[in-house]
Amino acid sequence: MPEERANGHTKDQEIGPETKRSKKRRALVEFRQRVEDAINGNYLIKCKKDASNLKEIALWSVPLLPSANDEGTDIVLMKFLKAKHYKVHEAFTLLRKTLKWRGDFWPEEENCNNNSNNNNVRAEPDNLWFSDGRDKEGRPLCYNLLGKKSHHKYLSGEKIEDYLRWRVGCLEKGIGNLNFKAGGADSIIQIIDLENAPGPATKEVRLIYKKLIPLLHDHYPGVVYKNLIINVPAWFLTIHALNLRLITQRSKNKFVFVKPSKVTEALLKYATPENILVQYGGLKRDNDTEFSTDDKVLELNIKANSTCTIQIPINEAEVTVTWDVTVVGYEVTYKEEFIPDDDCSYKILLQKEKKMGEGVRNTFPIREPGKIVITIANGSFAKKKVFYRYKSRPSVPLYMFIKS
Repeated sequence: MPEERANGHTKDQEIGPETKRSKKRRALVEFRQRVEDAINGNYLIKCKKDASNLKEIALWSVPLLPSANDEGTDIVLMKFLKAKHYKVHEAFTLLRKTLKWRGDFWPEEENCNNNSNNNNVRAEPDNLWFSDGRDKEGRPLCYNLLGKKSHHKYLSGEKIEDYLRWRVGCLEKGIGNLNFKAGGADSIIQIIDLENAPGPATKEVRLIYKKLIPLLHDHYPGVVYKNLIINVPAWFLTIHALNLRLITQRSKNKFVFVKPSKVTEALLKYATPENILVQYGGLKRDNDTEFSTDDKVLELNIKANSTCTIQIPINEAEVTVTWDVTVVGYEVTYKEEFIPDDDCSYKILLQKEKKMGEGVRNTFPIREPGKIVITIANGSFAKKKVFYRYKSRPSVPLYMFIKS
């Protein structure tokens, strides 16, 4: 029987977590030594050049030679260990297979150093991929717009292999935004938008995902924190369910399928509204000169079948106020007006009552103290969450425009 302690815990229970951590540490030490020996012995991967070049081998811009003392080496090696439940031999085999695959997949590479900063990453066609914003833990948000019409032409005939390379290239570009250091972001979130994606009759779509999912699972362990598949049509769930049988339960947990009506709600689980693009219900806009992700965002809840107001106090004249407002799920109406402090002045209607179909931004120059009042009416049977922010700046005097 395990020894009983005064606090009711057994001795085995007390040392259990520490033992687990020590096992992981021992596995990492052993894995480091195997990689070191393989590089020095020139058998980690077949290299077209001399053996000394193998000592410079890197994965995702991180040197793999442990004695090089790069902070990111252990982080990368731990990803392979974790993928194989800290079994050193299996992790070593996976690493070798990954390096070999990279050498075959990028045939134009002339050495073993498949650095993601090299020119082996193809340019994305028609801006179908981009990285914009970060999640609550600092991970880059990488978007794939697979439903755009310009994307469909890459899903046919002989272009399938090129398309697969492009998708992998997009992943490599996302990895280029990572920081393999203690406390840094060492994984990304992929947001794959399937709005207007081609239907299930496209055999190329089935073939691509049959190849792509195992590829990501086998050669990018721990690099993708979550795959958020948004605006998912019904046909895609049927096809993808078959492909998910090819991967482990751990990888299944990395895929989140989101219906069109739940996109904003799903994204908010991972990112703050100032990091979510306005077209997905957030506050982030392209080339924004008014706000940044550092500007404070306020929030409030509107009960079902009720009305609330947002008041922006303006205590001085000759300033210009700009504000952003968005409501999760929309299905509300809103009205904007300026109410001066002076009872003898007139209210100014800035926006008559209107149904909200996207995030709202407005600007108004203030000539006297007062307040901006935004009235939001929630006529639905569900509680709604509102996010908003605002700022003011000195107005440019009218004579400055006339003079210029």
